[in-house]
Amino acid sequence: MMVVSCDEPETVVTNYVHTDGSVTRKIEMRSIADKIEDRFVVSDLQVPFDSTWSVKDSCEIVDKGDTLWVRRAVKHFANVDDINLAYKNDSGVNKEISRQVQFKKKFKWFNTEYRFGERIDKSMLYGYPIAEFLNSEELGYFYSSENIQGEMQNGPDSLKYRAFENSIGTKSDRWMSKSIVSEWIGEFSKLTEGHAGNDMTKQALKAREDEFVNLMNIYESKFDSMWSNGDILKEFIGEDKALKFKTEADSAISTVIKKITKNFKEYSVSIVMPGKVIGTNGFIDSSQVLLWPVKSDYFLTEPYEMWAESKIPNTWAWIVSGFFLVFVLTGMIMRVIKKG
Repeated sequence: MMVVSCDEPETVVTNYVHTDGSVTRKIEMRSIADKIEDRFVVSDLQVPFDSTWSVKDSCEIVDKGDTLWVRRAVKHFANVDDINLAYKNDSGVNKEISRQVQFKKKFKWFNTEYRFGERIDKSMLYGYPIAEFLNSEELGYFYSSENIQGEMQNGPDSLKYRAFENSIGTKSDRWMSKSIVSEWIGEFSKLTEGHAGNDMTKQALKAREDEFVNLMNIYESKFDSMWSNGDILKEFIGEDKALKFKTEADSAISTVIKKITKNFKEYSVSIVMPGKVIGTNGFIDSSQVLLWPVKSDYFLTEPYEMWAESKIPNTWAWIVSGFFLVFVLTGMIMRVIKKG
């Protein structure tokens, strides 16, 4: 039921964060096409991009003889508000998702700390966090990029991580089914509130959530036709109520489908922080690049945030502290000398 587009161009967005809060953004887009004008159309791009960017195009011939077009674009943003405005006015393929960036600067005597993050709002209101279905190790694998997953599967623990594919697939299918049913119950309850009996309240339907999930699994191959005929609804809430609330039930499931079938093209985000990185929820690949994949599953039922923190030593503070320490020690030594 998920619609995730892996179409070209393959895109990586790199944020070079500066100490004053400004950000230099670089976009690298790769596409195989006969002509470059056939690709890199603004409405098809994953992130905001327009004529105000500095652009450099190049091409390479890859192994199969295809032409690989590469577009590298750079733009300096005075602050994160300018990036957020670009997201607000985005006309690209991912314009339906809500994205915001943040920058924070915290002064401490010996260091100044910086935090940069990008957050994507969740699509569903009533879905379950994936953490309720995967353990911490599985979560790390789930959120990692395909490159890192490939390194894991070809590394010393290859059998373990290949088994993860099946385990995570099974558990994430359960997560998806439960979230879809929970979302439908939430939307359906809003439409029928005050018109249905006590056995049709949100709490009552939530208590029977697993029954609906099982019906979805049992009738998976013919779910659409059975839903259209009202058979699944009758089995879940009874024939009388199914006939009475068919319009609300259809409206609720239509709302859910819109949420989970938004047009979306995957891409990757990289962050380069000033100074030394002291904390992040990103992944460092074999080339030491701090990277986050951006996939629709990640922000389906909970917000997806990519963040990094760093620090730069305040040299002047160390110097001042050093002089102060020398001054105090000199004073103490002089007192001892005078007393002697």
